[in-house]
Amino acid sequence: MNKSNTIAVSVTVRTFNEESNIRDCLESVAWADEIIVVDSESSDATVEIAREYTDKVIVRPWAGHIATSQFATDQAKNLWNFSIDADERVSPALRDEILSLDLQNTPHDAFDMPRLHFFMQRWIKHSGWYPDRNIRLFRKDRCSWGGYAPHDKIQVPGSLARLKNDLYHYIYRDLAHFASTKNSYSTLTAIDHNRTGRRATLVHFTLRPLYAFFHRYLVRLGFLDGLAGFVISVMEAHCVFMKYVKLYEIQQKLRRDDQ
Repeated sequence: MNKSNTIAVSVTVRTFNEESNIRDCLESVAWADEIIVVDSESSDATVEIAREYTDKVIVRPWAGHIATSQFATDQAKNLWNFSIDADERVSPALRDEILSLDLQNTPHDAFDMPRLHFFMQRWIKHSGWYPDRNIRLFRKDRCSWGGYAPHDKIQVPGSLARLKNDLYHYIYRDLAHFASTKNSYSTLTAIDHNRTGRRATLVHFTLRPLYAFFHRYLVRLGFLDGLAGFVISVMEAHCVFMKYVKLYEIQQKLRRDDQ
């Protein structure tokens, strides 16, 4: 590793009941100058494990995806921040790539990187899940958190550059975890779509789920990921269907309440 051109980087992690993940996550960012863990009142050993790696563990009630991410960033002492989830790992190649950056003199405000997902005992190379570029390394004075729940993301007003090495993501424990997570996400997305004025129509219930399946399985070569690719394509299409059904349900309820 070449640290000659680097400046200090703070790593931030959001956690809630991540005792099975947090140790490996923090081991992968042990190179950082500072590690900040913001925990949403875990009931397992997450906090105790995190305190083995950093004295900057903050326990507070969950404030939502965007607000919690921004809070974590605001606690960092360094200009450059790296945000990581507890079920992610910085690969050795990505670590070396980050440490080789001349962050003191770079014209860029942020860097994105490919994220490689591990699911059903294999790395997913297709199915619309790769390269799944995410912005994780950024200047806190020029960037801020935005997006919509649960898809919070860094807003970059200036120049964005690309890193080539992978951030590893151990995405779902099993199919039940996949299904429950997608159910939760479809609810949050439906609520956000209603807030921003989007409407659900028959097209959303029928054509969009079909498009989601065929796009992932055929266009994005999900069939090359074997059974996992088929499962991903089906589940992602179902999530699209549920998102718009829930949006329709919300709008129907509001319409009845207005009568």
